Amino acid sequence: MPKIYLEKNVLDASLERLEIVFHSFEHLYFSVSGGKDSSVMIQLAAMVARKLNKKFDVLFIDMEAQYQATIHHIEELKEITADVVNNFYWVALPLSLRNASSVIQPKWICWDQDDKEKWVREMPEVSINEKNCSWSWFKKGMEFETFIVEFSLWYQKTHGGIVGVGIGIRSDESLSRFSTIISKRKMKYKHYGWTTGLRINLERQLDIWNFYPIYDWRTDDIWIAVSKLDLSFNHIYELMYKNGLSIHKQRICQPYGDDQRNSLDQFKALEHETWERVLNRVHGVNFANIYARTSLLGTFRSEKPAFMTWQQYTVWLLETIGLHAPELEAHYYQKIKTFMKWYDEKKGIKVSEYPDEADPKLESDKKIASWRRIARALEKNDFWMKKLSFSQTKRDTEKLFKMRGKYQRLIDEEINDKHLKDIAKRMEECESEYRQIK
Repeated sequence: MPKIYLEKNVLDASLERLEIVFHSFEHLYFSVSGGKDSSVMIQLAAMVARKLNKKFDVLFIDMEAQYQATIHHIEELKEITADVVNNFYWVALPLSLRNASSVIQPKWICWDQDDKEKWVREMPEVSINEKNCSWSWFKKGMEFETFIVEFSLWYQKTHGGIVGVGIGIRSDESLSRFSTIISKRKMKYKHYGWTTGLRINLERQLDIWNFYPIYDWRTDDIWIAVSKLDLSFNHIYELMYKNGLSIHKQRICQPYGDDQRNSLDQFKALEHETWERVLNRVHGVNFANIYARTSLLGTFRSEKPAFMTWQQYTVWLLETIGLHAPELEAHYYQKIKTFMKWYDEKKGIKVSEYPDEADPKLESDKKIASWRRIARALEKNDFWMKKLSFSQTKRDTEKLFKMRGKYQRLIDEEINDKHLKDIAKRMEECESEYRQIK
């Protein structure tokens, strides 16, 4: 458990930590993301810096596909801390980022000049970007985590002395973050439990220390501080709350990560104009949006990439479904397997003999097997797989009822299939009866 203060509240404890780092480290920079935690941290740091007549630097890594409200807030933070900030490093470089929305493209590169026509927004004029970057250590496609370390090394080498890096993470937000802070394997600056030393290959200890001034805060503390201290905040959080998202589940980091993909539909609802550009930026995003809140069977609009065959596209669709709904993936896999077995036994056509695409009319009339025909069935999210000549069965209907308990929005309003709509109605009636009994 994070440390609980009996004689001082978390705000006073954080201000005390900030005074310690301003007195202890010769040079400081704070990493900000535009999120609530780092936002509160940098504003508290500015308060202490003014009191002590100190200055610090700021690092913001612009990941391109972000809420416009986040960018507005970063601009606001830059303005209100200008009197105590020496350098505001606004980085908009082509970094490799996680894409949990797609099996075929597990990574994507933000601000990639090769994809300039797909950029979510224009390159910020104040940014350090690929065209003006003077860092010889930077390479296009560098991993985000590698960049963080390399930047710290460059900063320490450039400024000299003992460097402190302020990071606005809280231990109650995730187990991994808690482990990062309390790890006994990491060096602590003068035994302060809220600091960790940066090492290279776990051997070379550097004069670079990460510190976490609000590590023991809880989500409620953040918003209480915003209210009582009249701090600026990212207004996207207010829209998230109005859209039904708990303050404990709100995330504003790049939307394609493992946690953030679960809120992709929030992205769509809150900034629909930005969403339209995000949709075309990264592979699998629209697919993840459909499944973001477990709406399983809505017809999704997708387009086979030119570099993929219909067979590859089929596999990609199937695997992507599995990321969000493994039961549905298993259902479709079994249908496709039965389809292939029938053609093998009845028509003597092996899977290896399937054309990638065939005469569209023959495919439409269900008179030929092809990978495009299979892909189109998946693309339509055809639960009964009617495009592969299957029909509704009692067994499949039972599957739907079993899955309903886990996936609350199983039947999407976009569905045109009469049988599915009838089943959806029956499901709603069953749930209504259950609630009355209960």
